[in-house]
Amino acid sequence: MAVQIPYVREIEFEYGACERVSPLIRRVVANNPSAFTYKGTGTYIIGEGDVAVIDPGPLLDAHLDALLRALEGETVSLILITHTHSDHSPAAKPLKALTGAQTCGFGPHGSGQNRAFDDVQVEEDGDMDFVPDVELRHGDIVEGDGWTVECVYTPGHTSNHMCFALKEEKALFTGDHVMGWSTSIVSPPDGNMEQYMASLRLLLTRDDEIYWPTHGPAITEPKPFVRSFIEHREDRERQIVEQLAAGRTRIQDMVPIMYAAVDKRLYPAAARSVLAHMEHLVARGIVRSEGRPSLSSEYRLA
Repeated sequence: MAVQIPYVREIEFEYGACERVSPLIRRVVANNPSAFTYKGTGTYIIGEGDVAVIDPGPLLDAHLDALLRALEGETVSLILITHTHSDHSPAAKPLKALTGAQTCGFGPHGSGQNRAFDDVQVEEDGDMDFVPDVELRHGDIVEGDGWTVECVYTPGHTSNHMCFALKEEKALFTGDHVMGWSTSIVSPPDGNMEQYMASLRLLLTRDDEIYWPTHGPAITEPKPFVRSFIEHREDRERQIVEQLAAGRTRIQDMVPIMYAAVDKRLYPAAARSVLAHMEHLVARGIVRSEGRPSLSSEYRLA
């Protein structure tokens, strides 16, 4: 039986409106819904007066205008970026120009990779222009008037993915690492399943009480949710091994069976996720591939 993930998908909001979701957190949702962004990018504002902005979002004039209205009369000291996909970081540049705030993140797109392949692309556009003013590392602390944020490095969805923990509320801004409405896509070369699984297990060691993903609603029972994500990925591995045992040796033949309940338009993304699992299985000696693991490789059990 497939692992049951306790998804949380209900969210009430109005595009462009600034909504207070906790004593120290406000959210403005961009009007960029899609199969990858759910209802849109949720940009978070931390604090009052002296504030930080997390994931300013895509280059949409209406969203930038909404942020500026929400920030009127306040000082933006920091712009924090969870990662550099085009629905998260591009608006950092104009927001910085208008507010004078420093941009902060792990690094440019791909900067966390420990290997690079140059013949495949990520499934979403990377923001190749973003370079943070301040490079953050795991455990770093940034703070302002009344708020303290700890940096939690969580590579996997991308190699430069960083979560941010608001210590005053035991709240973790999880970007795309953990979302309530969907699993996260892990797409090589910048996505890495070994890193992703390690990053999920890291969250189980923490005492965060609520997650605020960039897309969708809050997750109010974090640890059971994270455990279900880990079990889901382990189940996907078992499915791949079963497919190989049944004689299906190519990813393109596995996807329609493994993802039979999924919209076919998402099959290309699903194939990249299977590739990420294949890389992880090959690295551990469970599976062998004809040449370097790729979407077109032929695989067999070791």
